[in-house]
Amino acid sequence: MLPTSQQVSRINDVLYFIHQDISKELLARDLANIAAYSEQHFHRVFKAVVGESVHHYIRRTRLEFAANQLMFDGSATVLDVATKAGFSSVSSFSRAFKATFNCAPGQWRNLDRQDSNSEVAAYYQKISHIELPACELRELPPRHVAYIRHQGYDRSISNAWQTLKAWAAMNNVDFSQQFGLHHSNPAWVALDKCRYVACLAVESPITRRGIVNAMTIPGGLHAVFKLRGRYGELLPQLSNILANWLPTSGFKMQSTPAYVHYQKNQFLAPDERYELEFCLPISLFN
Repeated sequence: MLPTSQQVSRINDVLYFIHQDISKELLARDLANIAAYSEQHFHRVFKAVVGESVHHYIRRTRLEFAANQLMFDGSATVLDVATKAGFSSVSSFSRAFKATFNCAPGQWRNLDRQDSNSEVAAYYQKISHIELPACELRELPPRHVAYIRHQGYDRSISNAWQTLKAWAAMNNVDFSQQFGLHHSNPAWVALDKCRYVACLAVESPITRRGIVNAMTIPGGLHAVFKLRGRYGELLPQLSNILANWLPTSGFKMQSTPAYVHYQKNQFLAPDERYELEFCLPISLFN
C-alpha cells in the first residue's frame, strides 16, 4: 500500500531533523515522537515512505558524510570525522566504514583519485580535465522553501519539479526562485540512491502539508560558482569543485547540504540546459 500524503509529511519532518545535525544522538523513539507515531508504527511508516529502515538510512547518511569529509578535509583526524558523523568510537566507525566502502578510513583518505583500478578513482579521472569556474565568497541568507524530496539523480527529478509547479499554481505561489539540494556525492553513491530535494522559495508558512512540505535551508558563508551546461554535465562539474577546488582553497566544507540556485532549470527547460549558482557551505579551519 502506498503511503498517504500525511505519512509522507510526517516522515519529511523526521528527515529534516536528521539532516540538521547527523552528529547528534538519533534515537528511534525520539524520531517517532517528531512524527507523532508510536515507535513500532514509526518504523513501518518510515520504511514505506523512504524505502529502507530508519537505522539503515541514518547509518548510510553518516557514512556518506564521513566519506566526503575524509576525502576533502585533510586537516580532520579520523576521530574528528567519526565524531562529526555521529559515531561513538573510532572502532565502530572504522568497522562500519570498511563494511560499506571496502577499505579503512585512512586508506580511503589516501586513495589515489587518478588510479583507474578504483571505481571512485575512475570517476575523478574522468572529471579531471574540466576547467574550474571562478569562485565568489558570499554570506547567504537562510532560504525558507517549500520542497519535495526525490531519490535518484536522473531525469525523473523533473517529476518532482512538475509536482511543485502544479502546487505553486494552485496556491498562487511565485515559481521563479528555485533551488535544488544535493545530499549525495555521485562518485561513491549509486545514482539511483542519490538524494535530491526540489525547493521553491516561499514567503509565508505552508498551512496544508502533504507531498509538499516546508523547511529552511541554512544561511552562512558559501563559496558560489556560476555554472551552465546541458543535462548530464552538472554532476561532473560539482564533483570537480569538491575534488580540485575545495582541498586547496583554505576552507572546509560544512555539514549542511550544498545547493544550487537555478536561473534556468534543466529539469523544466525544453532544451535541458541549465544556468545556476552552486552554493557550497564552507568555514575557515580552526
